[in-house]
Amino acid sequence: QISWTPLLVLGYLFYLLLGAMVFQLLEKQAETHFRDQFQLEKLKFLQNYTCLDRQALEQFVQVLMEAWEKGVNPEGNSTNPSNWDFSNSFFFAGTVVTTIGYGNLSPSTVAGQIFCVFYALFGVPLNLAFLNQLGKALNAHLLTLERWVQKPGRAQVQLAIFLTTGTLLFLVFPPLVFSYVEGWSYGEGFYFTFITLSTIGFGDYVVGTNPKKHYIPVYRSLTAIWIVFGLAWLALVFNVGADLMERYLQLKWHKSDLSLAKGDTTKLEDEPEQPRIHIPS
Repeated sequence: QISWTPLLVLGYLFYLLLGAMVFQLLEKQAETHFRDQFQLEKLKFLQNYTCLDRQALEQFVQVLMEAWEKGVNPEGNSTNPSNWDFSNSFFFAGTVVTTIGYGNLSPSTVAGQIFCVFYALFGVPLNLAFLNQLGKALNAHLLTLERWVQKPGRAQVQLAIFLTTGTLLFLVFPPLVFSYVEGWSYGEGFYFTFITLSTIGFGDYVVGTNPKKHYIPVYRSLTAIWIVFGLAWLALVFNVGADLMERYLQLKWHKSDLSLAKGDTTKLEDEPEQPRIHIPS
């Protein structure tokens, strides 16, 4: 039997190439537009403030970029809330052990960086073990995919309830909250929700970072707890999807092998029997 692995590899590479082409088509022109607009704004700024030259402006832009990389929002003033109060630190710890890593905040001291390494070294396996146990607890109240396939009916209803409830709790309702608290559109909130729970974590949208808004102290801590349970649910959904895809590919490939084998058998039956050569062992 021919292995179906090469088909999976080709499909995986094709999916990456397709994604690269689509993202390039959708985003490259917008990036060029924003880059030209930014350069135009810098020229207007220099024309309005003739006491500055281009070199001074570029140095100031560099300062702004360094501040952003250190987790300091250039907007607002020195009264902005700290990024390292307990609530924000709790949220950051959650992004470390869950490997989300938004990238908008990171330790700036050597001691903090070294601690982060060892904290992640032990925290990531602990998080995986915790999510594994949480997934088992969910599985204890659900039928597995094999039973759903073999015994349709009630199992399908239970799986549908599980998927619908999880979708509402982790993908549909949270964007409404984020839209209200953060001022995002629902689409932006949904985008943040999925990018976070899938541990992609680009960092372009992060909760509790707008200096113009006043957040309750436990806002980011509650968000971190929501992330943990959402990770367990979405990971289970991904596992089901991966299992379905793997079974589908194996079934298709196996049917193809059977068809080829059947064709070869028919061909041999049509041909006259040839003398056989016996090779002694």
